[in-house]
Amino acid sequence: MLQQMKTTVVYKKSEQFEIKADFYPTTLQFAPVIVYIHGGGLLWGSKEDIKVEQVKFYLQAGFNVFSIDYRLAPETKIPDIVTDIADALSWLKNEGIKQFDYNPEKIAMIGGSAGGYLALLSGTFETKPQAIVSFYGYGDITGEWALKPSPHYKKMTAVPKELADMLVSNEVITVGPIQKRYAIYMYARQNGVWMEKISDMDIKELQSFCPLYSLDADYPPTLLLHGTIDEDVPYEQSVLMSEALTKSGVENQLITIPNGKHVFDEDWQSATVQNAFDHVIQFLRKHLQEDN
Repeated sequence: MLQQMKTTVVYKKSEQFEIKADFYPTTLQFAPVIVYIHGGGLLWGSKEDIKVEQVKFYLQAGFNVFSIDYRLAPETKIPDIVTDIADALSWLKNEGIKQFDYNPEKIAMIGGSAGGYLALLSGTFETKPQAIVSFYGYGDITGEWALKPSPHYKKMTAVPKELADMLVSNEVITVGPIQKRYAIYMYARQNGVWMEKISDMDIKELQSFCPLYSLDADYPPTLLLHGTIDEDVPYEQSVLMSEALTKSGVENQLITIPNGKHVFDEDWQSATVQNAFDHVIQFLRKHLQEDN
């Protein structure tokens, strides 16, 4: 049913690539839009990754959903990936309204993990969303957790460098199946070279792509959700973001999931997860549906 409802559009293209997104309409007229940014360590994933249960949940709550692809590393580096997210927001503000019925002044960015990171970065754009929701995202990619070998991934079977290199394409990639691309991420995290895969910058330059160091008082209201035993992205990443936002006078809330792991939100039947999503809807309604 959802597959029949959605409309796929190209929101950005060049001679080398085109980037697509899926628009899922709610039944309400002139309703807000949720931009969903998939995770995948910036190395894999696609617009198809959004869970059906979550799409239905957002639509029933009165929000349109715009699930986007973006260029992936290591073929494309962080600065260009970030422009894709900004261009998706710009497309909704200026072009999408010619095709779909929604309120272009009421847009929220939502993402998990790397998608949460990109959602958080959108708060530093010149054209910002009205609200941000980050599921186990990160605000600092210059910390030890990102730069050094991951204890969690070191426990797994070692991925040979030759395999990881073999999976990298000579072309621009905008869709990356996990079956083909996850090994690149595993190798990178096992060997502490993740940043080398996603950027060509030194640490100081990388800080300009860290929401933790780039936010100011104009940053949008933000909801952070994170599990306390996340072995991929440390819970501390959301704690630090919340503290920095509070210090800058930005409205924010951190929903802590006790004993929650990475991608805790996939356990849709869990009462804790349902409660967390109730908080998400309350937050979105406050900032996108009420008269502010």
